Amino acid sequence: MSSRLLRTARLGLFLITTLSAGITIATGVQAAPYAAMVVDAKTGAVIHEENADTRLHPASLTKMMTLYIAFQAIQRGEISLDSQITIPKAAAAQPPSKLGLRTGQKIKFRYLLRAAAVKSANDAATAIGFAISGSEEAFAKRMNATAQAMGMRNTTFVNQHGLTHPNHLSSARDMTVLGRHMIYDFPQYYNLFSRRTADAGIKQVNNTNRRFLAAYEGADGIKTGFTNAAGYNLVASAKRGDRRIIATVFGGTSTANRNARVMKLLDKGFASPAGKPATGRAPALVAAAPALGPTSGAHTIRVSGVVRRSLRPQTRPGAAAPAPVQVASTSGIEDALAAALLVSAAPAAAATAPQEAPARVAVAAPVTEFDDMAPETAEIFAEAGIAPETTPQPRPTERIMTAAAIAPVDASRMQAVPEVVTRVSTSGGRLWGINVGRYNSRNAAERVLIQTALNEPGALDGALRRVTQRAGGFDANFMGLTNESADLACRRLQARGAMCFMIGPS
Repeated sequence: MSSRLLRTARLGLFLITTLSAGITIATGVQAAPYAAMVVDAKTGAVIHEENADTRLHPASLTKMMTLYIAFQAIQRGEISLDSQITIPKAAAAQPPSKLGLRTGQKIKFRYLLRAAAVKSANDAATAIGFAISGSEEAFAKRMNATAQAMGMRNTTFVNQHGLTHPNHLSSARDMTVLGRHMIYDFPQYYNLFSRRTADAGIKQVNNTNRRFLAAYEGADGIKTGFTNAAGYNLVASAKRGDRRIIATVFGGTSTANRNARVMKLLDKGFASPAGKPATGRAPALVAAAPALGPTSGAHTIRVSGVVRRSLRPQTRPGAAAPAPVQVASTSGIEDALAAALLVSAAPAAAATAPQEAPARVAVAAPVTEFDDMAPETAEIFAEAGIAPETTPQPRPTERIMTAAAIAPVDASRMQAVPEVVTRVSTSGGRLWGINVGRYNSRNAAERVLIQTALNEPGALDGALRRVTQRAGGFDANFMGLTNESADLACRRLQARGAMCFMIGPS
């Protein structure tokens, strides 16, 4: 009898243990897989990585892509911050975290952005997708097209909010790529991610990342995420001095555990030498032109490679006769400084040009009043604390780049057009420049300049990006260099197989 009772007790213990394990698996309480990535934001150098390419559940890190596309749609004129959005049933039905939107309710687009970025509201994120693409499925296709254009190789999106789905997956590396794009592609909106609270129209919302923002020096974003399947995730960015580090963690066991891990990784990043060579595949900051719809293509521009030999460039011959020149600074807050330099240089350039063919220098003049700007742009700059007199004009709506638009113009056409270069600076001998190609559109030239600057930060430090329109296309130039720095930059670019020639100070 006693042996039978013993066997029964053992069987009962086995069943209890098995059932407990089953409940744990079913509810996802077990620890999620861990992954991490740390990069130098400016150079993309990988400082640390662990399981960085493992496909995992991103949870609400997904909303970074939802917001990225929303910012892109505003830039392209598809929607505005003041657009009134009617909330669909699918958005109102989303589970928490949510803003509390009701079916049929109308709300400004700007409030949906704030709720998704600050509170990580699932209903707001879903409403953003419907407002831009008309359905969750159509918006997911655009998310995936954008991810592919960025080089996010391990990511597939199914929804706009990140709630668990077996096919909704990403990786620490891919989310680091996305975070880096968010910072550099839309700096005018990036301040959203550092707000402790925000007015979301129907209520004031608190930042899900406020503990980390308050605890770590220099922290200014970016996005948290949590589901049982994902664990506690965070893509974090912090800036100290002129250096910015991005750290990504998947699979934290609690908010405190995740934040502690991220802080340790950021400390490791700031302690590492700037520009340390990558130990793994660096998350590239490619210039992506994602598709507007599910069937249109997307192209990227990549400037990469290692310098193996130096090829000394030939200085461009002096121009025989000046031709009218139209110059426009590329967009970005930092380019307001470039615009100011060009404005101050314009009178001197006009004085030295021949009377029969005066050189024309056209720059984006600084905005003197916020009223001159689009309301949504004015609000962003005002909230960022940027003075009106230093605010650049809003960037024109971007066009989708095609292969033909990216391709450089035939070199023979370039030689047929005389070159006129306006002197940008008279201090420190920074009278030289370099040309990195002529392109069929201003957009293509601007993207090449941005990508080249990111890949050669040392050689092009302090250079001004400038697009010059000519008869054969749009020249992509870096100005304000010394003779030595222009020579070095060209040698490095030519060693990569890229086109480059120096522009003299005359």
